[in-house]
Amino acid sequence: MNPAPSVIVFTVLSGLGFGLLAFLGLGFPAPSGWIAFLHWGLGYALAIIGLLASTLHLGHPERALKAFSQWQTSWLSREAWTSVAALILLSPVALSDWLGLGWPRLTGTIGAALCVLTVFTTSMIYAQLKTVPRWNHWSTPPLFLSFALAGGAVLAGQAWIGLYAMIGLACVMAWTFLDGEHRFARRGQTTGTATGLGQIGTVTVFEQPHTSPNYLMREMIHVVGRNHVAKLRPIALVLATVIPALCLLGAATTSDPAIALPLFVLAALSHLIGAGTQRWLFFAQAEHVVGLYYGKR
Repeated sequence: MNPAPSVIVFTVLSGLGFGLLAFLGLGFPAPSGWIAFLHWGLGYALAIIGLLASTLHLGHPERALKAFSQWQTSWLSREAWTSVAALILLSPVALSDWLGLGWPRLTGTIGAALCVLTVFTTSMIYAQLKTVPRWNHWSTPPLFLSFALAGGAVLAGQAWIGLYAMIGLACVMAWTFLDGEHRFARRGQTTGTATGLGQIGTVTVFEQPHTSPNYLMREMIHVVGRNHVAKLRPIALVLATVIPALCLLGAATTSDPAIALPLFVLAALSHLIGAGTQRWLFFAQAEHVVGLYYGKR
């Protein structure tokens, strides 16, 4: 599929933001004063910017509020509700940390759970699509949740949790890279099954359905060269997990804040670039079954 920048920004930043907010809601760490303001402000900024970026891919962004009306059938609508609920419930906890009010953290715990649920609903927007076999798999939610956990731990300054989360994320990424290659073929979908003519013989495309590119060809069909994939996958894996893990290991084993802080910053920047690379591959390599009608498989 066509990897639109808006959905890459949406999925990467919202995952980081809600991951950080979940840690803050649970009290990891429990900052106070202006440090709390900066921590909570970063979490809210990432989450809100990510959510706003998602509206840029809509044909009519001004109608985004209508997404709230379809919560019974739409994962996008459920994401909207859980994200707003999480941001609202966490706001008194953020205020308490900032001003040192000492309010109970019950709403923080509930808000943290809603943050995790928000990331899950985001993943289900893609995992539910049977027309995209690479996404329509049980591993899609763990992939999104692993990114949120690992990135959130880095931004929250949780070195050991982040280190173990990076190891888990590396395993999930490697699995999705390798197994994703075979999911389309395992579905047994061909031009014959797409047209319903497979029972009479091998079906091939004689001419393209359209003389010029249309919406489906622009949005649903995107062919990535194998050489690009072979280069980008290890880059994504190293930047998103290996370098951050090494930085977190260094931060966890030092008692000097002057050393730990730059390591956390480097880990966060590397992870952000790696997450963006992985998410580009996530969209660019997704083959929609509509491509069968155009002979693109």
